[in-house]
Amino acid sequence: MNAQVVVVGIGGDGWDGLDEARRRAVRGADVLLGGERHLAMIPGEVAAVREPWPRPLLPGLPTLLERHRDRRIVALASGDPLVAGIGTTLITALGRDAVTVLPAVSSVALARARMGWSAESVAVLRDHRTVARELFPGRRILILSADRHTPAEVAATLTAAGFGASVMTVLADLGAPLEASDRSRASEWAPGDEAPALHVLAVECAVEAGLDDGHPDNDDDNAGPAASHPARRLGMVPGLPDEAFESDGQLTRRDLRASALSRLAPGYGELLWDVGAGAGSVGIEWMRAHPSCRTIAVEANPARAERIGRNAARLGVPALEVVRGRAPEALEGCPRPDAVFIGGGGTAPGLVDLCWDALRPGGRLVAHAVTVETERVLLDARAELGGELTRFHVEHADAIGGFTGWAPARAVVQWAAVKPFSTSVEEIS
Repeated sequence: MNAQVVVVGIGGDGWDGLDEARRRAVRGADVLLGGERHLAMIPGEVAAVREPWPRPLLPGLPTLLERHRDRRIVALASGDPLVAGIGTTLITALGRDAVTVLPAVSSVALARARMGWSAESVAVLRDHRTVARELFPGRRILILSADRHTPAEVAATLTAAGFGASVMTVLADLGAPLEASDRSRASEWAPGDEAPALHVLAVECAVEAGLDDGHPDNDDDNAGPAASHPARRLGMVPGLPDEAFESDGQLTRRDLRASALSRLAPGYGELLWDVGAGAGSVGIEWMRAHPSCRTIAVEANPARAERIGRNAARLGVPALEVVRGRAPEALEGCPRPDAVFIGGGGTAPGLVDLCWDALRPGGRLVAHAVTVETERVLLDARAELGGELTRFHVEHADAIGGFTGWAPARAVVQWAAVKPFSTSVEEIS
């Protein structure tokens, strides 16, 4: 497709808010593409053919653009078309040189202006289901809401996490004559309440008084599962408390998890295979490292696979993909990974070799062994592929009658290796 497209950002104030450059682009169009709301903002004197976006958008977009290949196309978009907008989609489809973007003020910029928040002090989320990974007292969040129900869903997440005191501001119809805002605490938002269709949600995070503040000295050792600590502050570095995960005991423990993730070294946009995922803790923390990180968690046990999904959703990484099945067969067809963690199933014939071969150059593989049989596999892998072996002996203070002593956990052997880069063009690609 060689179509040349001009993308014009338009605000809630419609035609009146367009500067001369954007008006000139619209007047000169043969075809106007956009949502029905945006097309209705353009006065009737503009003679261009008006076409709404196809539904679904991505499958229908190539046909639409091909149909108007030799015509002057202007696409209308809300605010800044490169902020979660159609501008990015068109550049991906047509190439950077085929698309010109004339932005308006984005809804994010307008929301920050209304709230008085600087850009560097705000997290901007496209998916409200990821809000859980941003919950820190004093954190400021702007959510590009999906629909009228988004504030209610966010309020439920905040309240369940002990952040019901957070102030939510619904900023509706930003830049339009009917612009409005509504503020309330998350705990005050009723599940059935709806917001205006077009809005940005601003959240000022605050912990409810009297709930656990996350300090380890305030923990009750007999308090039970994670739900007993709803306001526990979860850090941004690897090694979340074990209690943050729902588990049947098949869990990579905190100290070992932190060590594994430091060697897996999550990077921008990278994919992890979490093999024998158990509770999914390593893959979840990989994704919490950066919003662009992705995980495929492979787990043979159906109950554990469902539990991984629940843990991922509660901890703010709902996009984690769970593959039910036993490795290595379950890995067939999975995208090539940047890192692999083998937490279980290490004795499966050919598993380590398959994972190593699948790794991209520069990729990292970390495997844990608690049995002699798996340890033998890792010793052989190190002899063939190099890397480092570490044996962990972790002890925790525990009661011995009226005294305190050290209770040792089972020793764990960790093998970590980095796949060398190759000069082969085929392998690098």
